[in-house]
Amino acid sequence: MSTKDFIEKDYYKVLGVPKDATDAEIKKAYRKLARENHPDANKGNPKAEERFKEISEANDVLGDPKKRKEYDEARALFGNGGFRPGPGGAGGGSFNFDLGDLFGGGAQGQGGQGGFGGGIGDVFGGLFNRGGAGTGTRTQPRRGQDIESEVTLSFTEAVDGATVPLRMSSQAPCKACSGTGDKNGTPRVCPTCVGTGQVSRGGGGGFSLTDPCVDCKGRGLIAETPCEVCKGSGRAKSSRTMQVRIPAGVSDGQRIRLRGKGAPGERGGPAGDLYVVVHVDAHPVFGRKGDNLTVTVPVTYPEATLGGEVKVPTLGGPPVTLKLPPGTPNGRTMRARGKGAVRKDGTRGDLLVTVEVAVPKDLDDEARSALESYRKATEDTDVRAELFQAAKGA
Repeated sequence: MSTKDFIEKDYYKVLGVPKDATDAEIKKAYRKLARENHPDANKGNPKAEERFKEISEANDVLGDPKKRKEYDEARALFGNGGFRPGPGGAGGGSFNFDLGDLFGGGAQGQGGQGGFGGGIGDVFGGLFNRGGAGTGTRTQPRRGQDIESEVTLSFTEAVDGATVPLRMSSQAPCKACSGTGDKNGTPRVCPTCVGTGQVSRGGGGGFSLTDPCVDCKGRGLIAETPCEVCKGSGRAKSSRTMQVRIPAGVSDGQRIRLRGKGAPGERGGPAGDLYVVVHVDAHPVFGRKGDNLTVTVPVTYPEATLGGEVKVPTLGGPPVTLKLPPGTPNGRTMRARGKGAVRKDGTRGDLLVTVEVAVPKDLDDEARSALESYRKATEDTDVRAELFQAAKGA
């Protein structure tokens, strides 16, 4: 990503959210747009693929609170692409100023592997030349691109964890030219940038801006005889299938980061990361609340009234027996400890069992007679008396 791109790209506009959007609003907008434009759902549509890359790039910044803060600060600092001097800064004097000082080198993503490679300090590393003196830029290894994929798991797989195959496509060093971009494997150093891949231009006020070299497209090398496969870029589309382990206890919509499993880097640079968005199918019996599983169990009226023992199914294990106390009301929730989803520390949550009194649709003569006798025996009891009393009191 060039300095110009970083300053001018409006990631909020890409995701269609306001600048004061909450993290939840950003996540919701990203998931919606990613599904609509995912390459798997738009095969043969290059516009959708490019749109998907833009959406992923915007989410990589706005979805990380630290990166989002740095992005907002950089945008505010540069305004419409120009540096805004503070009080007393007007005029043509030189600035002894560096964005590395502004961000303190602390703009790196988690583990230094965020969407900006080594962080904003690296992206803007050559933006300012101290005191207006031109300083050369060094050729740096280039980190590989991040890749995003999606996987759908069954409810049980999400709770217990699963290993799934993922087929991914990314840019990798071209095998035909060994990543040199030259058919004969002998590219020459770009005379414009002298192999650095970057060129500086005066920005006024005693500092200069650094952009990728347009002649070599930031590679620092020019192919005398361009490779027929990669057209001289040194990069070609590569497909591979990877077995990915999804940890136990993942939830629907969770985004998992696998370090170093993305596209390979260039010039010895590290590989990018792989982000896997997990979707979980619903279960016909069980639900989920955080680390706890939920289930609704029907009981008979005598069981709820007189009490008793009720067998309850568990996910992938033997049933457990819960003891109903006499007078258990409809909708009461009880807890079977340790029968829920796996937590990050390896322990399990609980199974929350909600009692639902089952009303029979068909009764034989004996059962109907017994209920009629029960109704006569309790006809003096008004179960709605407290309801009406409370209504009058209110």
